[in-house]
Amino acid sequence: MITSPLAAYNVTKSYRRRAVLRGVSFEAQRGEIVGIVGENGSGKSTLLRILVGLLRPDSGRVGVTGQLGYCDQQPQIFPDLTVAEHFAYFARAYGIAGDRGWLAMRDELLTRFRYGQEVNVRVNELSGGTRQKLHLSLALFHRPDVLILDEPFLAFDWDTYLQFWTETEALRDAGAAIVIVSHLAHDRARFTRILELRGGRLQ
Repeated sequence: MITSPLAAYNVTKSYRRRAVLRGVSFEAQRGEIVGIVGENGSGKSTLLRILVGLLRPDSGRVGVTGQLGYCDQQPQIFPDLTVAEHFAYFARAYGIAGDRGWLAMRDELLTRFRYGQEVNVRVNELSGGTRQKLHLSLALFHRPDVLILDEPFLAFDWDTYLQFWTETEALRDAGAAIVIVSHLAHDRARFTRILELRGGRLQ
């Protein structure tokens, strides 16, 4: 029985007979920030896609309890929508549009991440760093119980990097389970623990 907010048990995955994941097991508890590191090609993104349900494992089990927030290293956003239109779209997708409180949550994120006039700019006119910032903001928008981030630091400027940690640690303190997947672990002291994916297994 899976009792943790996020858990993987004996997960395996192969591509064309090449084993990428060889029985990966771990749990992320409430109030934890867990780092998963590994070299390029070690299977980090494969594991992440399995955790969020975008890819089926060959065997094993994954369980997620509560609301899930997910931020891929390639922003999954719409080029012809503005920043404000993205928040309205995701409010409907998350099922919170009926609660006018979503506007306050949106405004808080817009202020804390310093969007300024960019709020009415279409995504295809934004810089890469601002697109990544928007993707992160949308993952945080509904205050998820489980937050999974793939290389979240890419393209961040220094102020956004610091604000990223402020938001992530506040979510952790509220009881969320957070997993950050990266090839590097910046600011190791901010993590509850760091696991290395090597040879298809977490160590």
